[in-house]
Amino acid sequence: MSGAIFLASLAASVALAGQQSAPPTVAPPSPPDPVAWWSPEIPKPPSEKDPFQGRRLRKGEQLVPIDNGVDPLLYRLWGLQPLQSQLIKPGELVLEVWARPAQGVRQAVIRVTVRRDGRAFVQARAGLGCCTPEISRRVDIDAELAPEQIPHLKALVGLPLWSQPRSVIVDYGGGAAEPVCVEGVSWDVTLLVPGQARHLRRACDDAEVGSIAPALSAALSAASGRDPRFDAMFARGGDFSRQQQAYDSLIASGGGLKPGSNNRPQPSAVPTLPDDEPRGDVTTSSDTRP
Repeated sequence: MSGAIFLASLAASVALAGQQSAPPTVAPPSPPDPVAWWSPEIPKPPSEKDPFQGRRLRKGEQLVPIDNGVDPLLYRLWGLQPLQSQLIKPGELVLEVWARPAQGVRQAVIRVTVRRDGRAFVQARAGLGCCTPEISRRVDIDAELAPEQIPHLKALVGLPLWSQPRSVIVDYGGGAAEPVCVEGVSWDVTLLVPGQARHLRRACDDAEVGSIAPALSAALSAASGRDPRFDAMFARGGDFSRQQQAYDSLIASGGGLKPGSNNRPQPSAVPTLPDDEPRGDVTTSSDTRP
């Protein structure tokens, strides 16, 4: 009889242990509200990420035509607003530089924006532009520039380099041959000002790159020192003194730059409207200096 009692007690203990170890029953989550799913609250990005956010075209106002070989969708892949959609006001400018090494798939883009309210920003990206739809190992830099950097950036607008042909051949004398970039970095530089944009493409030749050295130096200096992964792509940072010297020597020796066979006219200018809007911060009231 005692054995039967023992077995019954053991069975009860096992059953109780099973009940205690069983996971609690959790009700399945309710499906999202279909209306709320498509109407979330979308916060506005800070100026560091989108300096011109929230602007709208006025009656009679036009966007500046952009012809720099960069598709608007490619800008989106790099986490940037397309340059084609940037609405720029009097007193503002955008300087954009694309760097494409001849060997490998590393690429970088730097955009410097000077706004009419006295603030300036740098947006820089670096990554691997190959083999997948997205940009692999992308590095993002979004920062505000110091006020003392702005006068130097504004001075770039008046430099004679923007009157150079879009695509060039370096003529050292005795004829010129089309450049072939097999080592080094090719550069695309675009300056956007009210009413017009200027685009210049330069291959790896030092003299050729030196012809746009001030613009390259300004953009790289604004982005350098903010992320070591970005700096690893540009060992000399914003130092283009070697290329500048090569260009100066070319001009001094009687050489020069000739339009390349694939040179094209710059995009046409568009009319600009009078600046009749206040020059306060173009962003929301919550976007202020730290």
